[in-house]
Amino acid sequence: MNGLSEITLRITGDRNIAEEWELVLISEGLSPSVHPKDEGFALRVPAVEREKAEAVLSVYESENLRQPAEKDQSAGVGHKLTALSVAAALLLFFFITTVRHPEAPWVQRGSADAERIFLGELWRAVTALTLHSDLSHALSNSIAIALFLGAVAAPLGSGLACALVLLAGAGGNLLTALLYGPIHVSIGASTSVFAAVGLLGALGVTRRQQRGDRGHRVWVPIAASLALLAML
Repeated sequence: MNGLSEITLRITGDRNIAEEWELVLISEGLSPSVHPKDEGFALRVPAVEREKAEAVLSVYESENLRQPAEKDQSAGVGHKLTALSVAAALLLFFFITTVRHPEAPWVQRGSADAERIFLGELWRAVTALTLHSDLSHALSNSIAIALFLGAVAAPLGSGLACALVLLAGAGGNLLTALLYGPIHVSIGASTSVFAAVGLLGALGVTRRQQRGDRGHRVWVPIAASLALLAML
């Protein structure tokens, strides 16, 4: 089938939408194709399939109405608020444990003390994430969490993003305890920050694969994440 027998049915600036249209038409036995254009991505079909393709897409779009842009923006604001809330909670807990009650044994009871973890106090891998040694330590981690957790929450949702960052941070503390041995003690949310950066890299690779990228271009987000981790 040559290009002259095809017509442009739709044009969109979003490649994902164009590919979605393409899949819908393919599922109905049609022969669409997506072509990049200066103004976006064009969905093309054979001229003889135009009428059926229009009908299929009309039915599909009526059954799968897209959320208004305002709702998408509201979701983005919600993700940012979640990240800011977690960052604020870290700072608040720092002031409670270090400024208001410096005499209380918070670090002794909650640090990622490898020896105590080996004795079964696995919860220390989580509680250590909430403890910080001084204001600069707490502030730097809070800022990083506000930035990276919000970025992870955008594609995954706030609940899943928070759960993954928390679990990965705790896992990082457990792994560190195993690697450094029983004399190692650590506190701080840095492992969760690193986890968020790693998740961003993984999401970037997945997004590029879904977009159809091949070769070394797929792994650029991982390289960027490693560079960012080195800087942090």
